[in-house]
Amino acid sequence: MALIVEIKAVPSSGKLGCKLEGTRLKCYLKAAPEKGKANKELVGYLAKMVGIPVSAVAVTTGETTRLKRVTIDAPITFDMLCEKLGIQRQLPLF
Repeated sequence: MALIVEIKAVPSSGKLGCKLEGTRLKCYLKAAPEKGKANKELVGYLAKMVGIPVSAVAVTTGETTRLKRVTIDAPITFDMLCEKLGIQRQLPLF
């Protein structure tokens, strides 16, 4: 089963990492947004953090925009992804 994640990419940020912004991940990338370098870095980073091959991660929409949908072809939930990325999810207080 594949997980589809909405991501806001921030290329050329000087750091590499992700944080939670609402229900979307905000991923900071070192690579510039030219010739697919930022997308390649994003895919490689997610694959490495999850522990799966790069071929199991793909940018499905948003190749040339900051808002992207990324498909992760692995038996993983969004909560598990956040845990592997070192993100603490805040539970609602109601």
